[in-house]
Amino acid sequence: MATLQISTGRADITPPIGSIMVGYGVDTPRLATGVHRPLQARCSVLWDDGFPNVIVTVDTLAFGHTLHQSIRDKVGALGVGTSDFVLCASHTHSGPALPEKLEPYIAYNATSAQRTRIAAVGTALADTVVQLVADTLNGDRTTCTLDYKVGTAGFAVNREAMGYLERDVPVLVARSAAGDPLAILFGYGCHPVAAGGQSMLDPDFPGAAAERIEASTDALAQFVLGPSGDQDPAGASGLPLVEALGAQLAGAVTTAAATPGRALAGPVLTGLSTVSLPLDITNTPANLAAVRSLYTIRQANAGLPGYYRRHATRMIQQIDARSFATTVPLPLQVWKLSGNPGLRIAFSGGEVVSGFGAYFRTLFGGSTRVWFATGGNETPCYIPSDEILNRTVSYAAGKDADYPGLAGGSMTVYAYLGHFRGKPTPASPDGVEQIYINALRAMLGTP
Repeated sequence: MATLQISTGRADITPPIGSIMVGYGVDTPRLATGVHRPLQARCSVLWDDGFPNVIVTVDTLAFGHTLHQSIRDKVGALGVGTSDFVLCASHTHSGPALPEKLEPYIAYNATSAQRTRIAAVGTALADTVVQLVADTLNGDRTTCTLDYKVGTAGFAVNREAMGYLERDVPVLVARSAAGDPLAILFGYGCHPVAAGGQSMLDPDFPGAAAERIEASTDALAQFVLGPSGDQDPAGASGLPLVEALGAQLAGAVTTAAATPGRALAGPVLTGLSTVSLPLDITNTPANLAAVRSLYTIRQANAGLPGYYRRHATRMIQQIDARSFATTVPLPLQVWKLSGNPGLRIAFSGGEVVSGFGAYFRTLFGGSTRVWFATGGNETPCYIPSDEILNRTVSYAAGKDADYPGLAGGSMTVYAYLGHFRGKPTPASPDGVEQIYINALRAMLGTP
């Protein structure tokens, strides 16, 4: 059996007051006026017979491809294997805007000067994360055991009116020889939007929960997001709701961690790959001309939200330059731990809807056997199922009633020309759902 050790670290990543805030389409950038709770990056290194497996959780909305890859390359230079490093964004909507995702001009109407400042915030964040990993790798190591339980929380509601509701709270604990928690990894599938569109920097309910867990256990507490693309918190948005939901989630985690769960062990087996998901774009001159004309109509429609009009402007530019994407690359990562039974953890990129979580939990025997996490490494957009893609109008699917073939809803602020390709009939080519499931199933292995 492999000898396991744990190292932990944290770093403050709170940006300056006045930074543009993330997460909602606006015409005037939302500027941070204060700090309700500091934003943090947390790092744990699980040493498996001396080999590091690194997980960094960050109080931010999402990482785009360029920022994620920059961090990953620099962490690799520290001696960490590519698939042995996972970067998780908590998806708070009360953090700083970062480059790429959401697209700063489209989502926030950010000027060129403001976009330069956003890029500087992203560079500073990346530097802090890499330094945190270096410091944790060089920090003290404590021999540990691992155990796992699944708690319950009940504040997520399905905003797409689907039948799926997230309830499971996976909890993985690294303990000292005396049984004391040293690090706790926990998750829940619900959009961290409890704070709403206020102007105080805050990690939302995941950060409130982590702070409470750390205060009661003296362990490092790291949150990873579950499938939440269609899951919102119940209650009136505001900082009081952040505190209430944080307390509820922390209670579920501390209750689960109070006594050891199922024992897990090394070796830690890891894998990382990228799947290419198809957009529903007919890339012919005639169709592109038709699409361009519709985007011209959107661009001039003062009755639409500003971010729709700015998206139309960007799409016209991309059509003219032939620079639009026809596929979306999505990173998929899997860690496997031994035990009786063992545990498979899937770290999927993207804002994945809960139907995928339900599918994989059913396939592998529930959250006791597989942990389905999202927001891993980078978030290019929402990842919708066919159930959602087959709707005429859906924010998660990126479809609107005016021109259903164009990008709408979430695909506007994520800056794509069209929505994903689905599989409306059995004879249709495989779409995002089938390609995504097949790729992740291959990584997870036989149920």
